[in-house]
Parts: sequence; structure tokens; C-alpha cells
Amino acid sequence: MERKNVITTDMSREVVTLKMKKCIVLSVLCVLLLCLYNGWLRVPGGLTPINPTALCNRSTNTSRNVTILLWYWPFSVSDNLEGHVCWDLYRIPRCSLVDKRSLFSSADVVVFHNRELIQGRQELPFALPRPQCQRWAWMSLEAPVHNGNLRPFADIFNMTITYRRDSDVTAPYGELLPKETGGHLVANDLRNKSSLVCWVVSNYQSYHKRSQVYSELNAAVPVKVYGQWTKNSLSSTDLLPTISRCYFYLAFENSLSKDYITEKLWKNAYQGGAVPVVLGPPLSDYKAVAPPNSFIHVDEFASVKELGKYLQELAKDKKRYNEYFSWQQEWKVKLNTDWRERLCKICLKYNSLPQHKVYSDLSAWAHSD
Repeated sequence: MERKNVITTDMSREVVTLKMKKCIVLSVLCVLLLCLYNGWLRVPGGLTPINPTALCNRSTNTSRNVTILLWYWPFSVSDNLEGHVCWDLYRIPRCSLVDKRSLFSSADVVVFHNRELIQGRQELPFALPRPQCQRWAWMSLEAPVHNGNLRPFADIFNMTITYRRDSDVTAPYGELLPKETGGHLVANDLRNKSSLVCWVVSNYQSYHKRSQVYSELNAAVPVKVYGQWTKNSLSSTDLLPTISRCYFYLAFENSLSKDYITEKLWKNAYQGGAVPVVLGPPLSDYKAVAPPNSFIHVDEFASVKELGKYLQELAKDKKRYNEYFSWQQEWKVKLNTDWRERLCKICLKYNSLPQHKVYSDLSAWAHSD
């Protein structure tokens, strides 16, 4: 009888011990899940396995103030953020733009410019506890070929800010704005035109598509070339006056990428007063943002030789040539060069963007067509 009681007591102890072990395991799992939920636990390499924004259930309040924190200034060139910049300069309400890292815990969006990240001059703040509803934005105005290796940035960013129209926040190099009052067409003074075609290029690489097209075109018609790699260097003050003396300007991009249309079109050609001959993204991308019948796309011709012939004929026909400027009656060009304006525009899109969005493969998105 005593032996039986001893066995029963030992079995009870084992059951109690097993239950305690289960409780300990469950407690550890709960702690781990809590750490993951709050972004306190990180895997090797500094990445957060679960993005905190994916767990954010806070209701959207369209009337509250949105704080945008720029973690560091692009290219180390800072600007004035005193006062209510977004409202004072761009009439964007309920939007605070700051660059003080001490405000990290209260920021709704933190913006990181890609160039400094891929060069290793800046790092993402993984060591800081990331607020549950905070969104991280990846910003780049470079073509994909210049964005470096983006694979380490998987499952980190919730928002993209680029020149592409399918970005969460689109930041084009330029855009058209309607004129407040209807204007009238001012015909170009063709007597000022002394060159048929001109091209200003600072980064000449023989393997670029634009260099190959230039060589073929120059064999068919004369092309006046300016830039640091030539004897005809131009100062910034001489740029537009020089282009104004050309019938056509080669607005050739260094990368043929989706929506990649830079100041070569918006500033050099349109503001310079020359008809742009464009090479870059497909014709449809230009048609989506540029005035109709305001540019000539290289892809519209079976050969570069045919393009050259068309330019010669068009320059001789004053009426047809001036039709390429008819858009100026209703539209004006706005150049987008202020980083502050680009950042303030985040507030205009903030409440309409998906709250749980995460770029699981930023590299694939950046290189998509």
C-alpha cells in the first residue's frame, strides 16, 4: 500500500513538471510574438521579419496632422524647414516636414533617399523601436540602372517616391500646368535659328543607345554638340539661349526606362524654345505627360536616316514647324526641383494609400516595365 502511494506521488510530480515546462514554452512564445509585433526583435542582417505597419489597425483620420521626417538630405544639400513649410510654400494643409531625428518616434512617414543608402554613407535606423503605424518611404529619381543593389531592402519599405507614374507618390522632373487665362500663339522668330539640331551632353558614353543614334543622325544631318567632353562647353546661363538658336534639340535620356523623362525635355527643349527629339521610354509614356504634337520620338521612324530627312523638311516649313509650339497657348511648364515640395506631396496621398502595404521585393518593382 505504501509502495502504491509512492508511485502515485511520483507520477503527480511528473505531471506538474510537464505542465510547468509547457507554461514556460508558451510564455517564451508569447514574449517572442510580442517582440515581433512591436518590431523589437530582428533577424541577422538587421531586417525586421514582420513589418510593424502590417499590424497597424489605427483608424484613418483625414483631419489630423501628418508628420514627414526626412532622415537625411539627398546629396547632403539641406534646405530651410522653418515655419510651416508645406502650407506656406505649397498650400498643403495639415502637413509637417521635419529633419530632426529626435522626432522619429512621432513621425508618420520616414523618408530615405536611395543614393546614400547604396553608397553606405547612411543607414536605416533598425536599432530604434519602430512605431507600429509608421511608414518608411524609399525615394529615388534615378533610372533603375543607377539604383544599385536593392535586394537587401526587401520587406522594409511601405511607400515609393520616384518619377514613375505608378509610384505611391509621383515626383516627375517636370509637368504641365494650365495657364490661368487663355493665351495666344507667339510664332518663333526663325531668323534666330542658326543650327538645325543641337545636343547638350555631359555624360557621353559610346555604349549608350543615345550615342549610337547621335552618330547615325550626325551622318545624315549636321548636329551641333555642346558639353564638357567637347570643345563647346556651356555655362548654365548660356544653356537656354544657345538651345533657342536651334530648330531641334536632342532630348536623349541616358537610360531607356519606364517614365524616365528628365529636365532634358521639360527645361532644355520646352523652355529653350526648340522642338524636342526624344529618346527614352516608349512613345506612350511621352504621350501620357507631354502635350500632343509637341515632340518627335525617334521610334516613330523606320530609320535614323528617315528622321534626319524629316527634320530637314520640317525646318523649311514655317507653318508646320510652329505647330509644334501650339500647346503654349493653354499650357506652361513647371520644373520640379525642390525636394521640400516632393516631400510635402506625401501628405496629399497619405490617407489614400494602403495602410498595410509592404514592398516584399523592391528590386523587382524598381526594374519592372
